[in-house]
Amino acid sequence: MDEMEEELKCPVCGSFFREPILLPCSHNICLACARNILVQTPDAESPQSSRASGSGLSDYDYLDLDKMSLYSEADSGYGSYGGFVSAPTTPCQKSPNGVRVFPPAGPQPPAQHHLLGGHQGSLPPIPRNSCITCPQCHRSLNLDERGLRGFAKNRVLEGVVDRYQQSKAAALKCQLCEKSPKEATVMCEQCDVFYCDPCRLRCHPPRGPLAKHRLVPPAHGRVSRRTSPRKISTCTEHELENLSMYCVQCKMPVCYQCLEEGKHGTHEVKALGAMWKLHKGQLSQALNILSDRATEAKEFLVQLRNMVQHIQENGVEFEACLVAQCDALIDALNRRKAQLLTRVNKEHEHKLKVVRDQISHCTVKLRQTTGLMEYCVEVIKENDPSGFLQISDALIRRVHMTEGQWGKGTLTPRMTSDFDLTLDSGPLLQTIHQLDFVQMKVPAAPMLQLEECCTINNSATLSWKQPPLSTIAVDGYILELDDGNGGQYREVYVGTETICTVDGLHYNSTYMSRVKAFNDSGVGQYSKILAMQTSETGQSPCDMQTLATVAWFTFDPASAHPDIILSNDNLTVTCNSYDDRVVMGNSGFSRGVHYWEITVDRYDNHPDPAFGVARGDVLKDVMLGKDDRAWAMYVDNNRSWFMHNNSHTNRTDGGVGKGATVGVLLDFTRRVLIFLINDEQQGPVAFEGIEGLYYPAISLNRNVQVTLHTGLPIPDFYTPGEADLSGSVC
Repeated sequence: MDEMEEELKCPVCGSFFREPILLPCSHNICLACARNILVQTPDAESPQSSRASGSGLSDYDYLDLDKMSLYSEADSGYGSYGGFVSAPTTPCQKSPNGVRVFPPAGPQPPAQHHLLGGHQGSLPPIPRNSCITCPQCHRSLNLDERGLRGFAKNRVLEGVVDRYQQSKAAALKCQLCEKSPKEATVMCEQCDVFYCDPCRLRCHPPRGPLAKHRLVPPAHGRVSRRTSPRKISTCTEHELENLSMYCVQCKMPVCYQCLEEGKHGTHEVKALGAMWKLHKGQLSQALNILSDRATEAKEFLVQLRNMVQHIQENGVEFEACLVAQCDALIDALNRRKAQLLTRVNKEHEHKLKVVRDQISHCTVKLRQTTGLMEYCVEVIKENDPSGFLQISDALIRRVHMTEGQWGKGTLTPRMTSDFDLTLDSGPLLQTIHQLDFVQMKVPAAPMLQLEECCTINNSATLSWKQPPLSTIAVDGYILELDDGNGGQYREVYVGTETICTVDGLHYNSTYMSRVKAFNDSGVGQYSKILAMQTSETGQSPCDMQTLATVAWFTFDPASAHPDIILSNDNLTVTCNSYDDRVVMGNSGFSRGVHYWEITVDRYDNHPDPAFGVARGDVLKDVMLGKDDRAWAMYVDNNRSWFMHNNSHTNRTDGGVGKGATVGVLLDFTRRVLIFLINDEQQGPVAFEGIEGLYYPAISLNRNVQVTLHTGLPIPDFYTPGEADLSGSVC
């Protein structure tokens, strides 16, 4: 009951209601608080006229946004919406509930005088043209000569506050404890006794006759034990009269005198007790709906709290994963750094070795050259010509040889001091700057948009979308349908579109459909399965005379023999070969009753065209009916035969020519195939035991051209068989 506490507090004082009065706007306020927020308007002026004159504009003119009269003809006084002309500079106040309230018009009277009735001598008189504004909806109204007594007392609210305050009082004590009574834990409604746990086990065991007693919490028991009589409400206009009737038009209780003398005399009234029960029932129904919403809200809050916990857990886990990944990148960079430093050190050592070797070599040669130079200088100093000439030639050759050894790059460094290594860090820096999160989760299950899914004839259109809160990237969708008989699913569409129409389905079949999304990370979950029913009949399934399915189809160029020539939107067909070639319709049938016709547009040299039905894998380069996968009637200009698996039966007189019409009637309810020529049945029933999936088919050569007509009703002479209506609802 703690959640109810705010409903029991006055929006002005923030405390529990004391002597609450009910305003016409259905909000409540304490009687004392109502006196405190009264505002006086100038004599002979309504609040609107005061504001229109431009004098005394208050800080509350924002209330003009909600101008509204609150009083109907059933209300006494004049309802209006006005500005406040007293204390215009006083700031507004806020109650502890956070509701804006308005300053009093004058000195506040003592709290003990705030009574709805009482002696007029002890109450400060209410000024004329007093105005009160609801602190919750901010609607204003003028008071009549009765003042606040014109408002009804809300005795129901007063009783609820009283019971709530009693339930919050000191804990009840056990009535059976002999010394130091303990706090009561339960109360027996039948025994009318409060028990603590030990006394309940000892004196009120849950067995025998006591097992049927109802134990309730002490607070509930205390409320049920209240014996205070119900206060009888009196009329606000006739204080001596009790409220006994209910005015339906004004929606308020009235007394007998109001009906005799007041404005309610011509209104519809009902018994107060009956309306009390009616409104209680309506409130109970509304409360049940609200209770369901509250239950859903509680479950939703639990879901949100669980989400908070999951978000926190996932956040910690994701942060740890991110740190680990970044640390792995840093480790890899450090390892690469060590490898590059090793290469730099090797280059450094190589350069030093080369330069040092060159220094050592040059030093040796320079020492030898210097020694030769000093020796030659000393030889030149000798004055013995014959001795000089003995060695001069050899010395000259040595000097030239030594000088030649210093040429050809000997005095050029073998190594530069620069390092010819440049670290290409640009791509790596760009990659680091582009480092971001990528979607690695599979998509969520798509949502089928039921309002856009439909079937027309033997085509089904499905539409879907991603869940509203899903942020996972989707590369495409996969749509799957079963075979219409509860078989395995097969893919019928793969792509990026979110709507798809599937043609060529079986008539009178229920297909199960589902869709899933995929991206680079994989394939997501399937959507919910949607059952789609293709067309059954053109009329009600209960009408056995109209079980024929009105089906529209054409010849199928994809499955036709290459020699077949189609025109007229695939409705007219001929052939460029003298041999018979087969073409089938683009729709297959497995249920219902179907009828179509073929008109002969051209008939030369007495060919034998064949008309009938076939399986999907029928041979296309022979006459229809030559194999065991076709059931046909072939006909010339004089007679016809039925043929299946190259077996000819039931020769019948009557052929075709230019302008003739051949009809094919396929009835799955009786499992028969019948042929017609020029609206007359040709021979007996051609084939029986027809079941499975069949396609309309014909075979012809270049001497024949025919045109297909579909969407036709069955012939009048034919009565369809009993259909299986176990799944139909009439």
